[in-house]
Amino acid sequence: MSEVLKVRNVETMYGRVMAIRGVSLSVREGTVVTVMGSNGAGKTTILKTISGALDPFKGEITFKGKAITGLDPDVIARAGVAHSPEGREVFALLSVKDNLMMGAYCRKDRDEVARDFEKVLGWFPVLREFLDKQAIYLSGGQQQMVALGRAFMARPSLMLLDEPSLGLSPRLISEIFAIIKRINVEEGVTMLLVEQNASVALPAADFGYVLETGRIVMEGERDMLMNSADIREFYLGIKADSARGDRRWKARKTWR
Repeated sequence: MSEVLKVRNVETMYGRVMAIRGVSLSVREGTVVTVMGSNGAGKTTILKTISGALDPFKGEITFKGKAITGLDPDVIARAGVAHSPEGREVFALLSVKDNLMMGAYCRKDRDEVARDFEKVLGWFPVLREFLDKQAIYLSGGQQQMVALGRAFMARPSLMLLDEPSLGLSPRLISEIFAIIKRINVEEGVTMLLVEQNASVALPAADFGYVLETGRIVMEGERDMLMNSADIREFYLGIKADSARGDRRWKARKTWR
């Protein structure tokens, strides 16, 4: 599989504070890649830098082999990158229908737009009864459904998902992540997912990175990460079974 996204040695600053430090990662076509880390580690900054909301101080970002470093967000969106931001950020005073259709504002294929609109309502049937309701009156879970549906309505090649589990109940988290996986598998959309909740992010991913204080400190295939002692203890809440398990993990992890 070819690499859809490459991030190379990117550094991004908020004023004089460096939020991400020499971050390098890649996303292969058709996969779900997750970046895990605690609150404040720099996960949101990575997505904002990729989508053009923040300009990097240093480094290069390529999408489908073309440099997108520092381009305006609308140019990157038109190229095929959809960003579903942290906190959902729906258009509060617009209806649910208008919120969803905002995702398709660049599209000209009206028949396909209509079909995709029905797909979203098939995934999230509860939204059908709220189509004419302002998004501000929806619950947090329903707003997350709108945000995810809006991103899909752009028909992107790559979706950037920022903390889709934030503030949701375990039941809703399961529903949201089931749809995320369906969009990936059934619709062929590549995804870069950042999450603090590793217990839901890792099972949904093919490959993962661990971010600490703005740096990638570990990376690997999903199964390797899920079986590592430190990931199990610090991110999944499962203590290591044995010293042997610790040694196996230390031999396979990648530190930078």
